[in-house]
Amino acid sequence: MAHAKNHDYHILAPSWWPFLASVGGFIMLFGAVVWMAGDLPMFGERIVLSGPWPFLIGLAMVLYVMFGWWADVIAESKVGDHTPVVQIGLRYGFILFIISEVMFFAAWFWTFFKHAMYPMGPQSPAVDGVWPPAGIETFDPWHLPLINTLILLCSGCAATWAHHALAHEDNREDMKWGLIISVALGVIFTFFQAYEYSHAAFGFAGNIYGASFFMATGFHGFHVVVGTIFLFVCLLRLQAGHFTKEKHVGFEAAAWYWHFVDVVWLFLFAAIYVWGQ
Repeated sequence: MAHAKNHDYHILAPSWWPFLASVGGFIMLFGAVVWMAGDLPMFGERIVLSGPWPFLIGLAMVLYVMFGWWADVIAESKVGDHTPVVQIGLRYGFILFIISEVMFFAAWFWTFFKHAMYPMGPQSPAVDGVWPPAGIETFDPWHLPLINTLILLCSGCAATWAHHALAHEDNREDMKWGLIISVALGVIFTFFQAYEYSHAAFGFAGNIYGASFFMATGFHGFHVVVGTIFLFVCLLRLQAGHFTKEKHVGFEAAAWYWHFVDVVWLFLFAAIYVWGQ
């Protein structure tokens, strides 16, 4: 009885995951920088570090941490450590993560609007007061970009259907099909965006429009891939019987993330594809 738990909080045991995540993240970002730079000034010398291997090693470490850490979180939930109070903390934590993602995309919108509205200046002397810059042939927003918008919105609707089926009706069959449709539409969106990129009349390097366009839409595409994997893992967990009507924080997080991806795309479509012309 001296060790009986008399509170609703989960006291975590010491874990090496935060430290390993920090090391892996540093190696991944450091590797990305030296991969793109080709060499690195250090101690008065230029150290040649070519190739993607440091980046890939760091990425492998980050993926390993993600798999192991989240597996531990799932195990904690299965043994009953995720009390209602703990679930509130998990939800707040994920909301803060989404807010940080909003700030991340705000940077790409900021640079796009800055160069579109003030195309002259020391940071963009080649634009010559014209936006899009001369020689840039932009995409027609009412063809493939509009189709991709509808695909992503339909995927968000399917995710909402899946969430409603579980949280309000405890209908696992409908939830399964909602997740399948969401994942399939996410894959189709990614395929169409890759097809669009392959037919772009401008490149990433050499002009501020291409750099802004590919950074904003490319990072959104990366988030679509992550969200698709997130939903697919929820589908696997549903098949394994992890979710209940009362406890499904992991799926709630996936649905919130997917809706965030939807909303960001609507702003990208309106700002970059339509207004940016």
